[in-house]
Amino acid sequence: MARTRALKQPAVAAAPNVAPAYAAILRSDELFGTGQGKGLEDRLNSAFDMLLIRSGLGVAPSLFLMLSAFTALTLGGILFVAQENVLTTTLGIIIGGAAPVIWAVLAQSRRVQKMLQQLPDMVDELARAARTGRSVEQCFMLVAHDTPAPLGDELKRCAGRLDLGIGMHGALTELPVRTGIVSMKILVMALSVHAQSGGDLIGVLERLSRTIRGRISYLARLRASTAASRATTILMLVIPPLVLGFFVLRDPTYFTRLMAVKWGRIMTMIAAVLDMIGVVWVLRILKSNQQS
Repeated sequence: MARTRALKQPAVAAAPNVAPAYAAILRSDELFGTGQGKGLEDRLNSAFDMLLIRSGLGVAPSLFLMLSAFTALTLGGILFVAQENVLTTTLGIIIGGAAPVIWAVLAQSRRVQKMLQQLPDMVDELARAARTGRSVEQCFMLVAHDTPAPLGDELKRCAGRLDLGIGMHGALTELPVRTGIVSMKILVMALSVHAQSGGDLIGVLERLSRTIRGRISYLARLRASTAASRATTILMLVIPPLVLGFFVLRDPTYFTRLMAVKWGRIMTMIAAVLDMIGVVWVLRILKSNQQS
């Protein structure tokens, strides 16, 4: 990832629609991406920021990069001491640097899935609270303190902003981005509109709860039907490096002798390109099916 400039000047996430009097009170997040640039560097930095936020690890991006560099140097150093081979050392550095990122991706997937499972019950409880005649702000703050983690942590963050007097729209704007749940945008829109102009909030929340439950059921069926494709993608990513690593660890001169032959270089490059094309192709198909 390109982070040389970002590490020197990490951006700070400012809450939208916040009065200047509250700017010094609210806790800001350290972010590398501005979210406004269209360049590859800013997109990578923004994706990295969202990965750490949605994973719930509570680690600053700069500290996480230091951890990644530490694991890369540690594993690479161990392999260099053991074999004194440049290729195995390079593989160790790559694997060590990627390990924390893989850990964060898995943590994000588990956390988002758990929040999605909690969302229908939270919406139902919000509808029940609205029947008591409380204001939408009071209902949200009540439900936020009753919802367990991890969804409850994000709701409490928004409730804290409501305590400071920030409007419903300003307090909830970041919620869909931080949770990574598409249905959260509808909930935020419904609460914001009701806070401004009123309406049948109870009916909207009940319909939204049914819609979310139906979407969860659909996603479960989709995961079951695409399990083989996802397993194939994982195997396409994992097996080639493992095979190469096995032969290199078994014979440190294996890759050097392979690259010394013309047909070895050509076949290795063709295999790597075809493997990446296959992985990208399958991932795009799975992503398009999930969005449909």
